Amino acid sequence: MQVVKWLCYLVVPAALAQTALQPARNPIQDAMEKQRAAAAVQRNAVLKQAEMAAQWRLPAMSATTMSATEAPEAECSPIPDVELTPMIDAAAQTHSVQPKLLRAVMEQESGLRPCAVSPKGAQGLMQLMPDTAGQLGVEDPFDPKQNIEGGARFLKQLLDKYKGDLPLALGAYNAGPSTVDQTGKVPDIPETRDYVAAILKKMLAAPPSEPKLAAPSEPKPVAPIVPPR
Repeated sequence: MQVVKWLCYLVVPAALAQTALQPARNPIQDAMEKQRAAAAVQRNAVLKQAEMAAQWRLPAMSATTMSATEAPEAECSPIPDVELTPMIDAAAQTHSVQPKLLRAVMEQESGLRPCAVSPKGAQGLMQLMPDTAGQLGVEDPFDPKQNIEGGARFLKQLLDKYKGDLPLALGAYNAGPSTVDQTGKVPDIPETRDYVAAILKKMLAAPPSEPKLAAPSEPKPVAPIVPPR
């Protein structure tokens, strides 16, 4: 029993001393670990979104089956005109561009689908690249109103840059301003040329005119009747 007591006297203080030597948890370190865990979750979410976006992209198709300027398919329906028209009109008025120009670009870019993602990574109705969207102040490129506002602002910038030359502005919207600046004309790229031609055609297209009524013919003057002598 004496031996056991002595062992207890030796072991218990040593255990208490070892416990006292363990450093206390640092709250800052705990916060950093939580941030790392949150960052990992966010990173996984972004990767998952990229995988989902890849499902929207069209498989590679030959030029005989699909034009390079056709809008990419997306897993959402086009926005109804009753919702889309007010947003187009508001953005057109704010940035002094024609509503039919915005609509034509939107139809060509995304088929009016707000969730469209191109193989190159352009997003939303006006198919804004992420860097361009950030420069234009678009926080959520899949928000229809923000995307239309950003696209209208970008088109206005290009129209001002090229002094109202619509084909050059459209060429720059599709291929990038630097590509247009190198040649001073619409780039000799089949995709870009088809893109510009398609939008200009949409711009010139007009609804069928109403049948015109024939104007009433004026009465012909009647020669006076001269009585016989």
